[in-house]
Order: sequence, then structure tokens, then C-alpha cells
Amino acid sequence: QVQLVESGGGSVQAGGSLRLSCGTSGYTYSYNCIGWFRQAPGKEREGVAAIGGVSTYYADSVKGRFTISQDNAKNMVYLQMNNLKPEDTAMYYCAAVGWGGSCLRPDIVHYWGQGTQVTVSS
Repeated sequence: QVQLVESGGGSVQAGGSLRLSCGTSGYTYSYNCIGWFRQAPGKEREGVAAIGGVSTYYADSVKGRFTISQDNAKNMVYLQMNNLKPEDTAMYYCAAVGWGGSCLRPDIVHYWGQGTQVTVSS
């Protein structure tokens, strides 16, 4: 079993920053990556960023603006989001991603957190 708890969402103006945190527990080491996904109303859930070992992965839409990192001693994964845009508005989820594909694929996620809302106003 894996437990994932997100925090740090909120409302910001365009150009602002937020840092999301994901507290992890359980057998996270048995999974390929810990990733951040998001889902906006009426849209499919999409992978935003993921980290597995020393490797990081980013969706093209967030490259250069978002940074994923982890603190293994604290069992935390972070998503630093800078230069936020209104199109970044979504519910953000932390997830344990299984093997057999890209770490940004939502269809191979084994565990999801409850989500944290990010709203960016223009």
C-alpha cells in the first residue's frame, strides 16, 4: 500500500509561483516514479512532471517553469511552479506510477492522492 497526501495548492495571479508538496508513505520504492498529474474541468488527466531515482520528466507545457524534486529523508516530493499561467488551473494530483511506460502516463498510475486545487487568474 502507498499513501500520498498533497498540500500547497491555492489561488495566484498569472506570473506567480506555488510549491506543491506530496507526503509519501508505504512501498513507494517499488514503483517507477512519483509523478504530478493535473486535471482541468472538461479535460483529461495529464502528466505534468515525474521523478524516478535521479531522473526527472516534464510535459512540454511546463518545461522551464516547473521543477520536481524529492527529499528522501522526509519522504516528500515537491513541485515548484513558477510563471504560472491561467491554463495551469487544475486539480493537481500526486501519484505512484507503475512500470511499463512513460512516467507521465496516467493509465499506469497505481495510487493517487486526493488532489489539491491550483487556480491561476489573469
